[in-house]
Amino acid sequence: MLGTLIWVAIVIIVLLLITIRQITQYQRGVKFTLGRYVGTLNPGWRMIIPIFQSLKKVDMRVKAVDVPYQESMTKDNIPVKINAVIYYKVVSAEKAVLEVENFFYAVSQLAQTTMRNVVGEVDLDQLLSQRQTISEKIKSLVDAATDPWGIKVNSVDLKDVILPEDMKRTIAKQAEAERERRAVVIKAEGEVEAANNMAKAAGVLAGSKGALHLRTLQSVNDLSSDQSNTVVFALPLEILRAFEGITKVADKFGGNSGKQ
Repeated sequence: MLGTLIWVAIVIIVLLLITIRQITQYQRGVKFTLGRYVGTLNPGWRMIIPIFQSLKKVDMRVKAVDVPYQESMTKDNIPVKINAVIYYKVVSAEKAVLEVENFFYAVSQLAQTTMRNVVGEVDLDQLLSQRQTISEKIKSLVDAATDPWGIKVNSVDLKDVILPEDMKRTIAKQAEAERERRAVVIKAEGEVEAANNMAKAAGVLAGSKGALHLRTLQSVNDLSSDQSNTVVFALPLEILRAFEGITKVADKFGGNSGKQ
C-alpha cells in the first residue's frame, strides 16, 4: 500500500512538472488550446496541459537590430553605402505571434528596404547634413508598417555613410575652395576696414593744426629706438607745400623781370 502511494505521488509530481510553465517578468505567454488562440498569460507559473495546449513566449524588452550595410543610389545618382541601428519593442504579444511568422527577421528586412528607398529620394548633401531628419522619416515608415504586427519602433539611427573614394576627394576639394573663398573675402573686408580707419585718421590729422607735425615727430622717435644704421628724415607735407608756394612766387617775379 505504501509503495502504491509513493508511485502515485511520483506520477503527480511528474505531471505537475510537465504541465507547469514559467513566464519571466519581461515575457508574455501566448496560449493555444487545440491550435486556437485563447489568451495572453502574464508572468508567473502557468499550467499548460500537454498535447491539448501549447505556449509561445514573447520577449517584451527593447531590441536593437543592426541593419547591415546597404548600397543605394541617391537622388543625384551617387552610389553610397549606409547602415543603421533600429530600436523597437513588442507591445502586443498575440499580434507578434499571430500576424507575422518571425517578427525579428521581418523588421530587419523591412528596415533595409525602407532605408534604401528613403536614401534614393534625397540628394547626397541632404543625406550628409540632414541625417536626423532622414532617420525620423525611416522610423515613421517602419513604425507604420509594423503597427499591425504589434511592434512599436522607438528610434532609427543612421550609423555610417560610406562614399566612393573619388567622391571623397571631390568633396575635400570643394571644402578647400570654400575655405579659400572665405579667406579672400575676410582679407578684403579687413583691407576695406583698414582703409576706412586710415581715411578717418587722415581727416582728423588734417583738421587739427600741428597734428601732422606731432605725428611725424612720434614716428621719428619710434625709429630712433631701433638699433640700425638707417637714418630717416621725415618732412611734413606743409613744408613741401611751402616750397611749392615759394617756387610759384619766384616764377612769377622771374617772369615779370624778363618782361621788363
